[in-house]
Amino acid sequence: MHHAQSIARLITELGKLPGVGPKTAQRLTYHLLNSPRENSLALSKAIREAVDKVTYCSVCSNFTDIDPCFICRDEKRDKSIICVVEEPGDIVAIEKTREYKGHYHVLQGIISPIDGIGPEQLKVKELLARITHQPKDNLEVIIALGSSVEGEATSMYLAKILRPLGIKVTRIAHGLPVGGALEYADEVTLAKAFEGRIELF
Repeated sequence: MHHAQSIARLITELGKLPGVGPKTAQRLTYHLLNSPRENSLALSKAIREAVDKVTYCSVCSNFTDIDPCFICRDEKRDKSIICVVEEPGDIVAIEKTREYKGHYHVLQGIISPIDGIGPEQLKVKELLARITHQPKDNLEVIIALGSSVEGEATSMYLAKILRPLGIKVTRIAHGLPVGGALEYADEVTLAKAFEGRIELF
């Protein structure tokens, strides 16, 4: 063993984070141990507080520490538009554009048969329930999923089940790179993608 047990454990836990390899985990561990004690404890407290308090919004499935989330509670937002995204991080990316003023619905994933993820594992039933309780006249559902094979398949599936309900179903234009994740797109690209959205048939 090259490290004390407690250090090795911290390296192992940090190494479980996405994009963090063994060397990065070790560097982060050493940084935390060399930092002032109060800084490291503040990080530990912030993690525990987030884990204890953050849950999913009962309306849109976004992360929140107050239910419903601040977006769903905002009376100024347009209730006639629901933007469907894959994960909470996508909402942050879209909000940075300051162009979109509607509501959201987080699927908590995309259809991926190879990973055993079908529509049943996603928040599709919840989306349908929301739509059922809203006036259909001016309702628009914007599908804002990435352009990967799985994202495309999920978009087509959603369009297929939403169109018969008599609502407008559009998807954002793909000025986004094929296979690219929404959360990594810059604000201008995302804003243009919303402007150029097309109706799904």
